[in-house]
Amino acid sequence: MQFLIESGDVLLEGFLATLRMLALTFLLALPLGVVLAVMRISPVPSLRWVATGFTELLRNTPLTLVFFLLVFVMPRLGVIIDFQFSAIVALTLYTAPFFSEAIRSGVNSVPVGQAEAARSIGLTFGQTARHVILPQAVRSVIPPILNVTIALTKNTSVAGGFLVFELFASSRRLANAYANETILIFVVIALCYLAITIPLGRLADALEKKVAVLR
Repeated sequence: MQFLIESGDVLLEGFLATLRMLALTFLLALPLGVVLAVMRISPVPSLRWVATGFTELLRNTPLTLVFFLLVFVMPRLGVIIDFQFSAIVALTLYTAPFFSEAIRSGVNSVPVGQAEAARSIGLTFGQTARHVILPQAVRSVIPPILNVTIALTKNTSVAGGFLVFELFASSRRLANAYANETILIFVVIALCYLAITIPLGRLADALEKKVAVLR
């Protein structure tokens, strides 16, 4: 256990880097997911096609390939960006379609009559979505959004393979320094991820039960 005392700063740095990456990606991916969801239910066919194409392309592409394109291919095309920023962009592009689908499922849970009533009083599509549909859908989308966030937490570990220092990458540094403690190092790293995902899972369960009661 001596290594835990000696390497606490490395673990803490990696843990905070993962939390920072998770928070920044969430703040970017969720609004993008809302925009994609609104585009997918839009009455304008071109918007639906663009949103559907983006969602299907990113949702069915391995995250590692998205990282590879941003970290290695984009610099060859003259676009040089920081590894940390590239990781956040890759995670945002990959996660936004999942947020979009979670939001769209919540929108579909709102009775069609609500939208028809809004249109009958002269509201535009944007006003109907903003003032009628999305507020009612929020209650249903929070649990699935938290589940996507849990998956996002685990996906941040992919960044460790692309020269970004975060929690998983810190395990590699510690394993090089304490080769005899490899198993214990990975157990500690796993516990650090659980410290993030378990509270999110409990929160998702609690909100799901609350939504069920309200229904």
